[in-house]
Amino acid sequence: LFFRNFFTKRTKELKPAVQSAPGWKLFGKVPPRENLPKDSKIIQQEYEARTGRMYKPPPPSARRKNIEFEPLSTTALILEDRPANLPAKSVEEALRHRQEYDEMVAEAKKREIKEAHKRKKIMRERFKQEDNIASAMVIWVNEILPNWEGIVRGKVWSLAVGNELNITPELYEIFLSRAKERWKSFSETSSENDAEDAGASVADREASLELIKLDISRTFPSLYIFQKGGPYHDLLHSVLGAYTCYRPDVGYVQGMSFIAAVLILNLEEADAFIAFANLLNKPCQLAFFRVDHSMMLKYFAAFEVFFEENLPKLFLHFKSYSLTPDIYLIDWIFTLYSKSLPLDLACRVWDVFCRDGEEFLFRTGLGILRLYEDILLQMDFIHIAQFLTKLPEDITSEKLFSCIAAIQMQNSNKKWAQVFASLMKDNKEGDKNHSPALKS
Repeated sequence: LFFRNFFTKRTKELKPAVQSAPGWKLFGKVPPRENLPKDSKIIQQEYEARTGRMYKPPPPSARRKNIEFEPLSTTALILEDRPANLPAKSVEEALRHRQEYDEMVAEAKKREIKEAHKRKKIMRERFKQEDNIASAMVIWVNEILPNWEGIVRGKVWSLAVGNELNITPELYEIFLSRAKERWKSFSETSSENDAEDAGASVADREASLELIKLDISRTFPSLYIFQKGGPYHDLLHSVLGAYTCYRPDVGYVQGMSFIAAVLILNLEEADAFIAFANLLNKPCQLAFFRVDHSMMLKYFAAFEVFFEENLPKLFLHFKSYSLTPDIYLIDWIFTLYSKSLPLDLACRVWDVFCRDGEEFLFRTGLGILRLYEDILLQMDFIHIAQFLTKLPEDITSEKLFSCIAAIQMQNSNKKWAQVFASLMKDNKEGDKNHSPALKS
């Protein structure tokens, strides 16, 4: 009873003291505050009257703008106002806290950037040291490219393709103006020259601006952005028209519009043209777009070497029907798979193609054949040709790249480049043996 009465009595005595003395105290007694905490506007007015300077608080949007580099939540409390039962911050203290907070954010941002660079360095080292090509491909496609901060996919392609032709944006404008002059004269004289065009060569017809107009409307028709009136119609027309003026020896060939369209979706106009011209100047693309039959046959022969090595059953099945690679491979190479595969998957193929070069184009073709090997073995010539011309739309990146990774680009300890070089050498020696000078 004694203790219960004692604590009860003390509690009753303390209650009014707490109510009558709001505020904080550390040691001893503090007289109760007569006034409530001042409003922030009143403090600002007093500060301006005392110092004669206008206080400009930071905009609310700048307070926690970049969540990615936000410090820990406890650190961010430095910006919060004190509770109502505590003395309000002075303006000088608020400014000091703002400065301290900004320094914390800057330091956190530096640490985050440093850690990001460290992560990318580790991924690159993993990629370089990876002996298994399947694992290396997964690292490149799924880890390095998606985390390539500050550089978009198109920029990576542009850097990988290079600019050996030394094309400048100014040069693009020159050839674009020439193309516009040709469009103007073509529209004025098209009706008069209909009879003369009937006897034109195939190359002239392919290079005609009318064919470019037709192909633009057929480029990614499901996207509608390249159709007449779409946002990228004139842009694609400009890039293709400028190229026909830049390379009249190549002209325009069906399939070019898909390559140019993919680049336009990832790069600015002039940069897309520069990458387009340099990409088509690569040996493989130049051989196909110039319809160099001798070189194309060498590529087909090299493809069949690795076809037989990796998929012997399907290779013999194709042989039994005399189904040659040109029936399905030309369309794949012409468009770099952008017409045959879903656009997002085609871009993944481009990612590795820009890294590995022409070998990966033929490896991708073998990966597609491996993916559908069981189905193709049950088909005849007509159905195989139809199937490979229009591949299923439900093809996924994981399935395709796992099949590509399973393809071994090595035959009798020779890699793709060595096999192709030996075919080129045999061809040159054959030409020498059959030359008229040697026979005489």
